[in-house]
Amino acid sequence: MSAPSLPGYRHIYSGKVRDLYQPDERDDRLLLVASDRISAFDHVLRTPIPDKGRVLTAMSQWWFEQLTDLVPNHVVSTDVPAAVAGQAVLVERLDMVMVECVARGYLTGSGLAEYRQAGSVCGIPLPDGLVDGSRLPEPIFTPTTKAPMGEHDESVDFGYVEKAVGPELAATLRRLTLEVYARGESIARERGIVLADTKVEFGMRPDGTVVLADEVLTPDSSRFWPLSEWEPGRAQHSFDKQFVRDWLTSPASGWDRSGDEPPPPLPDEVVERTRARYIDAYERLTGLTFP
Repeated sequence: MSAPSLPGYRHIYSGKVRDLYQPDERDDRLLLVASDRISAFDHVLRTPIPDKGRVLTAMSQWWFEQLTDLVPNHVVSTDVPAAVAGQAVLVERLDMVMVECVARGYLTGSGLAEYRQAGSVCGIPLPDGLVDGSRLPEPIFTPTTKAPMGEHDESVDFGYVEKAVGPELAATLRRLTLEVYARGESIARERGIVLADTKVEFGMRPDGTVVLADEVLTPDSSRFWPLSEWEPGRAQHSFDKQFVRDWLTSPASGWDRSGDEPPPPLPDEVVERTRARYIDAYERLTGLTFP
């Protein structure tokens, strides 16, 4: 699925989900378009999820408004070409920080695997006896490298971040990441959702201001679990692409994850259930009806 051609804009980059364009008339802004592409196991799948880009854009916009007192964000305008209306925003061009900033309030995923081996996550010691889905004594900052598309991000400790960006900026990134997580976790819990962890990205303005960028607190960048179903000690139900992952790893897909072949197209049922899950997350969190 190639990025669409947009009159007045030049396509400059495509990630797993988002496409970036530069307006012809100025170079201090970018058009950020959230596509309907979906990725799993470091593959961009051939089958899109209808409305996914609109959900991610609308959810990020809602969260940016909830976080304005904590950190400025990169959004300049929602006045975008009609072809990408609802799934694009005009943003500031920033010098992006080359570290993935992750906050965890619960133990799962790669953090759980590291804890089982070392009793810690990103060099932060954790209490004994934690299981999959355990709530941590307090949220922790667990950064990763920012790997090129198709490669895995790697967990790093805070010392790595200090060396990469300097001690002062590293401390600011940790503080802001944990503040964003705390605000998101509190709002989500009021709405019956557990925010287990989240990844946020920051950029720098020329004057040194740290700015929240890309997306924020969406099912693509966060783990959301239904609070009523949260039960430590097992894998949790989630508001994201778990239907996609489960089908790809099932015998029904016929896909060998360890092989060289790309994943097969998704069945209609998996597509629709995944779309419904994204919309459900948006409506529960925001209290709004998805148009």
